[in-house]
Amino acid sequence: MHPLPSRALCGLLGLLLAAQASAHGLWTEQRRGNIEVVYGHGAEDNAFKAQKISGAWAFDGSGKMIPVTVQRLPDHGRLSPLKPPAIMAVALDNGMWSQTADQKWVNRGRSTVPGAVASTQTFKYSLAIYQPGAKLPQLQQIKLLIRPEVDPLTVGPGNALPVRVLLDGKPVAGVKLIGDYRNAPNTLSSETDAEGRARVIVRNEGLNVIAAQVEVPVKDNPDVASRGLFSSLTFLGEPHHE
Repeated sequence: MHPLPSRALCGLLGLLLAAQASAHGLWTEQRRGNIEVVYGHGAEDNAFKAQKISGAWAFDGSGKMIPVTVQRLPDHGRLSPLKPPAIMAVALDNGMWSQTADQKWVNRGRSTVPGAVASTQTFKYSLAIYQPGAKLPQLQQIKLLIRPEVDPLTVGPGNALPVRVLLDGKPVAGVKLIGDYRNAPNTLSSETDAEGRARVIVRNEGLNVIAAQVEVPVKDNPDVASRGLFSSLTFLGEPHHE
């Protein structure tokens, strides 16, 4: 793989997008024995249309796929794999958003919004790792991927986790990473180098949510000028003890 040059994406790769539509992230949490899809920003846990979940993939420790059902509940989504997974990934297509001249955002393409001054289509992705020693599959479905380069479950709080950020399957430079999106969503931890690599300090004994966000231009599309992508990597900092 060849890294995407940061110069080619100058001004387009960033932490926070101006669009309200891009202000939220996506991750999963285990609650009451279920794997719940969370759509929010930091401590916020917002209701969302579960129909926007575009895919979910579960894998065992060897990287073999496990069937998974998406339960589309009235205010969020729940993932139900056939057996306990070692790895879980989920994607959400948040649709097209256009900004009007009075700075309001509407969930439509710019071709249907007279006088639109900005437009984007936003996608949210999350990768969760549950079992130590799990073999990561390629995960081409995750267009913006924070891929750990060592088993994150073995790193421990206070230590650095090496990761590589891939955009459309290629390493990408200049991506800013948030080390604790759930608790400190506006605090930067590191930035990817020319090979798409960075080191992020593991913050928590419990759930860690490492996040990244980019915006990429789209050519010759009447409805959107860019793709806004958010991605998270989640794992426990220490093993759970009864």
